[in-house]
Amino acid sequence: MKLIIAIIQPHRLEAVKQALAEVEVFRLTVMDVQGFGRQRGQSEAFRGREFSVNLVRKVQLLIAVNDDSLQPTIDALVRGGRTGTSGEIGDGKIFVLPLEECIRIRTGERGGEAI
Repeated sequence: MKLIIAIIQPHRLEAVKQALAEVEVFRLTVMDVQGFGRQRGQSEAFRGREFSVNLVRKVQLLIAVNDDSLQPTIDALVRGGRTGTSGEIGDGKIFVLPLEECIRIRTGERGGEAI
């Protein structure tokens, strides 16, 4: 089992959800987050003054998958999260972590069956 953490642009969320549905991944958690990487924030104007915003709004997805679903899920995240045909700086990142245990609270099921 793996835990996928994907950080994407907020406007790409619907495209990512559609791409995940195509590979039959329907369980995910979505969180609004802020951060910066290569973008290093952005400049904005407010009441005629320009100021720097150090943090950029992003969306973080948490997706638990069984090992056989890992690559199709990653491919769907890349396909849905990429801006344009070749992507742009700020499109996001995908992290894959080992998932030691998963327990469904309702039934007590454990492991891959609980996902």
